[in-house]
Amino acid sequence: MVLLFLLFQIYRKMEGSNYLEINKALWNKKTAVHYESAFYDNKEFIKGKSSLNEIELGLLGDVKGKSVLHLQCHFGQDSLSLARMAADVTAIDLSDEAIKKAIDLSEIINTPCNFVCTDLYSSPKVIDKKFDIVFTSYGTIGWLPDIDKWANVVSHFLKPNGVFIMAEFHPVIWMYDDDFLGIKYRYFNDKPIIEEETGTYADKEAEITEKFVCWNHGLAEVIGSLLLNGLSLESFDEYDYSPYDAFSKTKKIGERQYQIEPFGNKVPLVYSLKMKKK
Repeated sequence: MVLLFLLFQIYRKMEGSNYLEINKALWNKKTAVHYESAFYDNKEFIKGKSSLNEIELGLLGDVKGKSVLHLQCHFGQDSLSLARMAADVTAIDLSDEAIKKAIDLSEIINTPCNFVCTDLYSSPKVIDKKFDIVFTSYGTIGWLPDIDKWANVVSHFLKPNGVFIMAEFHPVIWMYDDDFLGIKYRYFNDKPIIEEETGTYADKEAEITEKFVCWNHGLAEVIGSLLLNGLSLESFDEYDYSPYDAFSKTKKIGERQYQIEPFGNKVPLVYSLKMKKK
């Protein structure tokens, strides 16, 4: 029994080290479903609706004429929303299927954006440019094992006095099981979470069953890593709602505002950061 347990632990560790391949396969499958989903509402986006939310828009301010690097852009709605605001946007994603859809969408709405298929940690080898703004939002850092390395990439791409803008789901939420019946995972990052998912947040009935690898990252880990990589904190906020109906047991409390019914307004669902490179 001990030998079987040890072999299982070795197998799980190998899966964790192979996270890029596993997660790329997952997001390649998700992309086709997400692109056609009501959740992303591409029909309205193509007509001109912005995918950006009040939280990040307030932090971004006027981006006209500014260079923006969008990390983990999926199929590019937020990237193209920024480009529609007259920003010069470069956007990266691990999924080649997502980047293909992003390029298609860019052509459909006649809005230029430089989409690059690369994993985040390799992006400094692929993109030779510095930016006024580095931007990331909602469900991104949990796919990355090393937050210090991530923060180093953010710092690498920022010009002096450049700004990092982040809106992300709160780490408290990722402690719970999918039905929010109890705490299942550690708040802190100590090992990969390797599970299998059926469906997707954009279409829970989608016929997708894929393995994934993710990590939990507490606030101290995120903010501390950015500080250690040469950024200073301009603002930090927490919100008792999510702008997306992406969880189970949600209720709508306002335009683009959802809470998890068992929690109401008692716990934060999202946090945001604005940080500047020294």
